[in-house]
Amino acid sequence: MFTGLIQETGSVLSVEQRDGIHHIAIHAPGLAPRLQVGDSIAVSGVCLTALAIAPEGQPERFEADLAEETVRRTSLSQLAPGTVLNLELPTPAGTPLGGHVVQGHVDGVGRLIALKPVSPGNDGTDWWLEIEVPEVIRPYVVEKGSIAIEGISLTVARWDGAKVSVAIIPHTYAHTNLRTHRPGDLLNLEADVLLRHAAQMHAAQTAATDDLPELTLAFLLSNGY
Repeated sequence: MFTGLIQETGSVLSVEQRDGIHHIAIHAPGLAPRLQVGDSIAVSGVCLTALAIAPEGQPERFEADLAEETVRRTSLSQLAPGTVLNLELPTPAGTPLGGHVVQGHVDGVGRLIALKPVSPGNDGTDWWLEIEVPEVIRPYVVEKGSIAIEGISLTVARWDGAKVSVAIIPHTYAHTNLRTHRPGDLLNLEADVLLRHAAQMHAAQTAATDDLPELTLAFLLSNGY
């Protein structure tokens, strides 16, 4: 489990096809030395497994495989050498949750509409982020709720049913890969898992209620009441 608080931005060193598998190498000088083979790490919101740590004696890098499903459903399909990635290690048990519960299971990709400074020309400005949200995620987006964008825990500032708007503080802009993206880019989105489970439970309860027979006098008499 992750919390959506980015610990480091890394960069793609290479993307290769190995026997039909997408294999990537990532430069991560802060986090790579802390990894062991088989560890999980969130890469721009996608939970991946570290397979090679410090290959060929290079301690600042690690490697991972991307399943075809991962490539198909996430923004990692756009990876190329030099791509900047958000990185986060799993949250140890007992650690305060500074963001929100993030699984690293991307629900879909949204298209970046705009990322604009609130005060142009001011180096310390906030930024306004707008993303078109795919239909599959829309039922789980609520104003003032949480959403993970490229693995970053963010709060929904505005929601019109199709487009989500988020306020980005200067720290987030400077320390994540958002600053590298342009309108039209695809960004990984993960809905709040707690909201998703609540919605599914409500749907199941509603379906169960719909299956109950109508409570009429004839029904009561026929059943011995």
